[in-house]
Amino acid sequence: MDSKVETQNKSMPASRYEQLVQSVVDYAIYMLDPTGHVVSWNAGAERIKGYRASEVIGQHFSLFFTPQDRAQGLPEQLVTRALEHGVAQDEGWRLRKDGTQFWALAALDAIRDEDGQIVGLAKVTRDITDRRESALQLDAVRAQLFHAQKLEALGQLTGGMAHDFNNVLSIIINAASLAMASQDPARVKRMLGLILDAGERGTELTHRLLSFARNRQLDASPQDPAQLLTSTVGLLRHALPSKIVLEEHWERDLPCIEVDASQLQMVLLNLVFNARDAIVESGRICITVKAIETDDEAEDLHGKFVCFEVEDTGMGIDPEHLPKIFEPFFTTKPFGKGTGLGLSQAYGFAKQSGGAIRAHSSLGSGTRIKLYLPAIRRSV
Repeated sequence: MDSKVETQNKSMPASRYEQLVQSVVDYAIYMLDPTGHVVSWNAGAERIKGYRASEVIGQHFSLFFTPQDRAQGLPEQLVTRALEHGVAQDEGWRLRKDGTQFWALAALDAIRDEDGQIVGLAKVTRDITDRRESALQLDAVRAQLFHAQKLEALGQLTGGMAHDFNNVLSIIINAASLAMASQDPARVKRMLGLILDAGERGTELTHRLLSFARNRQLDASPQDPAQLLTSTVGLLRHALPSKIVLEEHWERDLPCIEVDASQLQMVLLNLVFNARDAIVESGRICITVKAIETDDEAEDLHGKFVCFEVEDTGMGIDPEHLPKIFEPFFTTKPFGKGTGLGLSQAYGFAKQSGGAIRAHSSLGSGTRIKLYLPAIRRSV
């Protein structure tokens, strides 16, 4: 809650204190007896809930809850929690007098007398419907941006995979033609083996692409960093020119991380695509995954983390631009070559996952991006 009702200041006369509470119109502030019945009502409560004081004093405060919450005993649970622990907080739908609903952020605080006995409960409720709707809209926009980035990544991946699929089909077609023209059983068997191997390669490519493209609800779960890196690299190799070498290294027995695998794959793809675009003609991209212990006050990182490092031998980033690279829509790429959302999405993912992301670069010396994600005990 933004504020809490405390016991009346002894230095403030009762009339002054009452005037203060009644002057508050942005919060519903009222008192309950220990059984949950309303004993006072301020102007903010009348404005938010629509009831006059004469209509609610003496009524049980469950009057403001939805039928579903009343059926589940939520009002009584809140009173019990406040009596036992001194405070109870809740967030959910509440009812106005006219039957309309609003999203409320509420708190119940126990009020005690000089002997420490509970004599009532102070109830503070705030209407945060607008804030909730804004948060939902922001989540929807983030989901749309994530989907747009995934489509862009798929376009880059499938462009590289088309060449590999053509190679697979060429092997299958040529081997089948040779097998049909041959009378040698051993040669036919060898050609069939080539067809089978090529078919399995095609199936693996398709499986990886569909696994990444699958539209599913975002959900964090324990992930093995090495397995996730292997799957991601299987996609990345088809999106890189032949003159760019992709290396991957990871420590043995890495701890697990609790993240959304699809989002982490998207971040890694964006980092490698940026590295690819920074390399002129030929070069090297190296992905390293290792476990680290850190106690970094600046980034508020404390404990054990898994660090994903993407390093390239590209042109590097101008020191003037380096502090801005995680800002939304900032890009140094030519018009039409980048949205400026990839690194900002990576920054948001790192923060939401309880980690951090850092960039180290200088002109002519390449770039190194480090993504830190909290480690958990191995469970997969």
